[in-house]
Amino acid sequence: MRLLTSLALAMTTLTAAAASCPPDALGTSRTLTLPRAAGAWGTAQHAPLPGLAPKEVVLTFDDGPRPESTPLVLKALADQCVQATFFMNGEPMARHPELARQVRDAGHSVGMHGFRHDNFAQLPAEDQGRDLKAMIATYTDVLGEAPPAYRFPFLAESPVLMKALDKLGIAVMSVDAGAEDWLPDQTPQMLADKLLSQLAKPGGGLILLHDAQDQTARALPHLLQVLKAGGYRVVHLRWR
Repeated sequence: MRLLTSLALAMTTLTAAAASCPPDALGTSRTLTLPRAAGAWGTAQHAPLPGLAPKEVVLTFDDGPRPESTPLVLKALADQCVQATFFMNGEPMARHPELARQVRDAGHSVGMHGFRHDNFAQLPAEDQGRDLKAMIATYTDVLGEAPPAYRFPFLAESPVLMKALDKLGIAVMSVDAGAEDWLPDQTPQMLADKLLSQLAKPGGGLILLHDAQDQTARALPHLLQVLKAGGYRVVHLRWR
């Protein structure tokens, strides 16, 4: 019942957003729906995400939810009628379940980013397995459904978890471009310049940003404007 109610709220939110979307907004050009199945995408480590055309991008955010910054990210996305994918850590998800559901109910997709933000390539196999189990349990409890996708913290993919995720039929999402927004003391223009520079080679794909970063939340309206000016089109990634 809670899941059906959440879906109804999400549809209402999307309808209202579409009706109020300004004509000069970046917008979401289309939705790319993937099956719930194992796979690994993102040219930093794997093959390109299938189904994306040149100049199409998928906006993704890591490390949240965080009450101080995630709502600002949600507002910036809503102002430009953009849908994104949030890869959440389990610990903040468990501390702020209402905020995690707010992200989902706003029509965004949600994946996993590890219960703790550890470098799993440096942990014993048993600890890696425990973290994945805790992450899946938290995701399922908070959002009421099975998780479709996973991004490794630090993009530090480990053979142990890659094998486990493949067996569970959970997709692994790497990246194609980012803005290195975890580095301190960056202005919106600095982040925009880095993002455009990294997008130039692949020509589009999975963009990595962090909704847990204050500077990213402040810069996001400018970043979205820069993407629009550069002729990039946002694709919303979902799983069926």
